[in-house]
Amino acid sequence: MKPTLHVPFAELVGIELLACEAGHAELAVTLRDALCNSWSVAHGGVTMTLLDVAMAHAARSPNQPGHETTGSVVTIEMKTSFMRPGVGRLIARARVLRRTASMAFCEASVMDDTEQLVAHGTGTFKFIRALGVGGRRIRRENASD
Repeated sequence: MKPTLHVPFAELVGIELLACEAGHAELAVTLRDALCNSWSVAHGGVTMTLLDVAMAHAARSPNQPGHETTGSVVTIEMKTSFMRPGVGRLIARARVLRRTASMAFCEASVMDDTEQLVAHGTGTFKFIRALGVGGRRIRRENASD
C-alpha cells in the first residue's frame, strides 16, 4: 500500500504501510541489525516509533464515520509497555478509541511474526494544519484547509 504521507524518519526505519482505513491502521517493519540493540533484538525506540506511526495513521485514516480526514497529526503524549523482545518482522495494529474535532485517542499493539505480543501503547494525537517552529509557521505542501 502506498504511504498516505511522506514521513522521512519512518521511511529511514523501513516502516511499511499495510492498511489504513476507518480508524484502523496496520504497519510493519522487518528488523535489520541497524534497528537492534546490543542484545540483537528490536531497539525500544524502533518499537515505539512503530507504535507512534501506526496510531498516527489510524488517527488520520480515511472514512471515519462523522469525521473528515485531516492532513496531519502530532503526538501529544504516548505510553508504551514492552512485553517481550521483538525479533523478525514486527507488525503494529492500531485503532482510534475516540476522536473529537481536534484530538484522537488511540491504541496499538506490536506483534512478532509468531503473533506474540511485543508491546502495547496508547497515545493522544492533535490535528494540525501548520506547525510553529522558531517563531514562524510551517505549513506542509499538501496540508488540507
